[in-house]
Amino acid sequence: MGTDGRLLKGERTRRTILGRAADIASAEGLEGLSIGRLATELRISKSGVFTHFGSKEELQLATVDRAVEVYREHVVVPALGVPEGLGRVRAVLAAWQRYQREAVFPGGCFFYSAMAEFDARPGRVRDAVVASQRRWEDFLERCLREARDLGEIDADADVAQLAFELDALCRAGGARAVLCDEPAAYEHAARAMEARLAAVAR
Repeated sequence: MGTDGRLLKGERTRRTILGRAADIASAEGLEGLSIGRLATELRISKSGVFTHFGSKEELQLATVDRAVEVYREHVVVPALGVPEGLGRVRAVLAAWQRYQREAVFPGGCFFYSAMAEFDARPGRVRDAVVASQRRWEDFLERCLREARDLGEIDADADVAQLAFELDALCRAGGARAVLCDEPAAYEHAARAMEARLAAVAR
């Protein structure tokens, strides 16, 4: 096998490891990850897993990065296919709720788990989780700002506040639906978000 073939195989193995790691972490937390467990479950040598990550912390950081990629694929990219304005804002929120409903990760939203696990634990993993959430908030604010600039929402609307409220409503609906096995919570959240948008729409 040539160098390119080995690199391709190595990248496939890495993605397989990270896919399983993200699934585990969504249900059991990032502390539930271990190189030994992944090696056993995926039938890969420990040294093979270690070669890709080197330490548990590096594995956790790479898992956060993989979860960000998955979230972007399911939520951000579909929304970018919709023209700027309120239509895109609604598309973002609808895609987020689909991501929640479809249980892309078996434990529910990866970031609910990671945020609860690391909210008061300083370190590189917490920093990575915080950075991922900042990027998401910035994206949601940008979408709202575009709608405001197009004259689709009130010119004096507080975009940062509006983004915070929409984010909180969607998170609450998803968390309650999973925790209480209450699918209606998604609809409650959707109606609350639409009412909030309607209040500032022009």
